[in-house]
Amino acid sequence: MTPAYQIEGEDRPGRWVVTCDHASNRVPETVAGGDLGLPPEDMARHIAYDIGAAGLARALGAALDSPVILSDFSRLVIDPNRGEDDPTLCMKIYDGSIIPANRHADAAEVERRLALFHRPYHDALAGLLARRADPVILAIHSFTPQLKGRAPRPWHVGVLYAGDTRLALPLLAQLRAAGDICVGDNEPYSGHLPGDALDRHGVQPGLPHVLIELRNDLIAAPEQQQNWGRRLAPMLDAALKNAEV
Repeated sequence: MTPAYQIEGEDRPGRWVVTCDHASNRVPETVAGGDLGLPPEDMARHIAYDIGAAGLARALGAALDSPVILSDFSRLVIDPNRGEDDPTLCMKIYDGSIIPANRHADAAEVERRLALFHRPYHDALAGLLARRADPVILAIHSFTPQLKGRAPRPWHVGVLYAGDTRLALPLLAQLRAAGDICVGDNEPYSGHLPGDALDRHGVQPGLPHVLIELRNDLIAAPEQQQNWGRRLAPMLDAALKNAEV
């Protein structure tokens, strides 16, 4: 069985720890024989993973000389960016698509997936943070330009946060100063989600942290991921310096 996560550049000296909770659309063989019953076009959509986020996270890790941890299972298997008691932990329908293998997933099946995938990912992230003297968490996600039946989303980049704005506000200032980026302040989602990955590893322990959402049509191709990584890295370093954390 393959691990539930990948870590790149574990020994890099940078302060950042780059996370990518929805890096993969892989369905392990131990879950419904590796097939959730969705057609390939659905497994290629944002409902299964964050398109382009893994490549961007890797590019940022390299540019910031910092480690990267990436999940290696689809969010439809079990969502590592949800608390264990969150009702959306194991989605049965998402953005108009029914997930057949999840329709009858009972508490025992959810517990099995938690043990196989969700908890190992979080344990690995906690261990990575614990081994560093003064870590700063950078969570990387991507969002679809438009949900079915909803208005288009104009933002290029969103900065998400809850109560701790030490890093988010300086980063928002850096992004707005660029002049050509449509910036979302806690858009397209609120950054306050109790029990999610950033709440668990950043908010509750009091570590400096920020979450970036990129619109996925802007980072679908590897070249785009590299370009955004090179562009965002100096902004992040400047924000961290201005935050004085």
